[in-house]
Amino acid sequence: MLPCAAPRTAARPGIPRFKQAPAAASDVIRGALGQPWPTRAATLARRNWLFSALLGAGLILRLLAWIAYSPALLYVDTLKYLYGVYPGADPLGYRVLLKAVVPAGGLGTVAFGQALLGLAVAVAMYAVLRRQGVTRWLAAVATAPVLLDAYQLQMEQTIMPDVWFDALILAGLAVLLWQPGVPLRFAAGAGLILGSSATVKALGEVLILPAAVYLVAVWGGWRPALRRLAAFAVAFALPVLGYCGVSYVHSGHFWLARAQSHSGRLAAAADCAALRAPAAVRALCPTPRQQAQGPDWLEHSGASPLEVNPIPPGARRATLIAKFDAAVERQQPARVVASIARDAVRLFAVTRTPTAGVVPLSRWQFQTTYPTYPPWITVGRGHVIVVGLQRRAFGMFRPHALTPSYGGPARVIKPVAAFLRGYQQRGGYTPGPLFLAFAVAGLAGSALALLRRARAARSRGLALGCLLFTVTAVTVLLVPDVLEFSWRYQLPALVTLPPAGVLGISAAAAYLRTRRECRTERLVAASDVTWIPGPPKGSAAKTA
Repeated sequence: MLPCAAPRTAARPGIPRFKQAPAAASDVIRGALGQPWPTRAATLARRNWLFSALLGAGLILRLLAWIAYSPALLYVDTLKYLYGVYPGADPLGYRVLLKAVVPAGGLGTVAFGQALLGLAVAVAMYAVLRRQGVTRWLAAVATAPVLLDAYQLQMEQTIMPDVWFDALILAGLAVLLWQPGVPLRFAAGAGLILGSSATVKALGEVLILPAAVYLVAVWGGWRPALRRLAAFAVAFALPVLGYCGVSYVHSGHFWLARAQSHSGRLAAAADCAALRAPAAVRALCPTPRQQAQGPDWLEHSGASPLEVNPIPPGARRATLIAKFDAAVERQQPARVVASIARDAVRLFAVTRTPTAGVVPLSRWQFQTTYPTYPPWITVGRGHVIVVGLQRRAFGMFRPHALTPSYGGPARVIKPVAAFLRGYQQRGGYTPGPLFLAFAVAGLAGSALALLRRARAARSRGLALGCLLFTVTAVTVLLVPDVLEFSWRYQLPALVTLPPAGVLGISAAAAYLRTRRECRTERLVAASDVTWIPGPPKGSAAKTA
């Protein structure tokens, strides 16, 4: 009888265990090797029929979205990457990508590439989950949100870096999980990928935290753990420091981007009637009606009281805002935490409806006409796209026609756009309760990774993978909520929470199965005793 902690399958002779695909992943390719590629593809599709069906549906939806809007969808922040407005507001790694791709085919080519990237993310997610030992149907379920969610489809057609950021997150986590024990080259590769994500969105800086937690949890002793951490940290720092160095040469600032302000969040949460501060600072307090506009409006609107309320002559507005922030943080931390928590749980809502004080939901929904955001994005005569360029916040807008090489006039195929809008509004997105179920399962599976009794069980690898995805989800979803809530900032949930959930379910199932088998083995061992008959009852008395 095998020990309770022994794996189901032994290593094949002559092949080191760490180089073998796990048993659950090997059946994906078993029988396909040595065959022509069309036969191999058909075999894989047949063996993984549920994922193949979801992938096909995702491909059709993406083709419809790409056909519906031309040249691509633009957003206010798109102008940062196309024209370099608001320098220093965000990292510009995405702008480098645009400069490389746009000359080859315009913005339509970028949108098409981002749609393919969304499919590639689903394939990578499925592959890493199967390699970890997740069953086919559960792995396919985890890919359904990123394949079918209309908010994901809409963002893929928008000239924004979010899709690339999410892809880099998944790629980095997949590399960390690909080999048991995380060899040094895999730790370094994951560091390079996750570090590069910070050059696309500054939020990528925080990805060092979940990776470090995972590398420590893998353990194997102090020295191996420290070597893995060192390899990851050095590789992570290379793209970050390289970008900062280039930024210093060009702008004199050694940064990815300027620090994000949370004044809007604090102003929305403050109880100004109870705030103890100098009169000059209290002058910045918003009214309840202004607070209802939400953190985004308070932070970025030119009509925000932080920008327009009168201040004493000679006072610096930036200094007064800093004092206002400090007073709210020090005196009313509970109100700030409650405000963040209310926004953090919006992801788990049963429905998605417009909410006062939140960035309009319509910005991330398909429209039956070409979406505009005056004065940043408008459509002029002849359906020419007109962009309003503003070199600094609250400065003058200078209208320009969209650069011809970026694409032609705005065009919308209304029947297709109407179908996509109806699909999105009638449930074509990941429901909040499903996200909640994934989150709960992820937390449960992560707890298994920390249980001493589970450290030798078959569930160990699944639980560690669950821990990595869960901590990543908490990090990349909660940090933006500290500043403000936007449904756009919830998109990383599609590539983190579903994998965390199915890994947690699989880890729990494996742990319970192992305990049941161990209990059976102990019962068998206890009953496997040779019986030696003694003298008949009463024989001793007769002898006497």
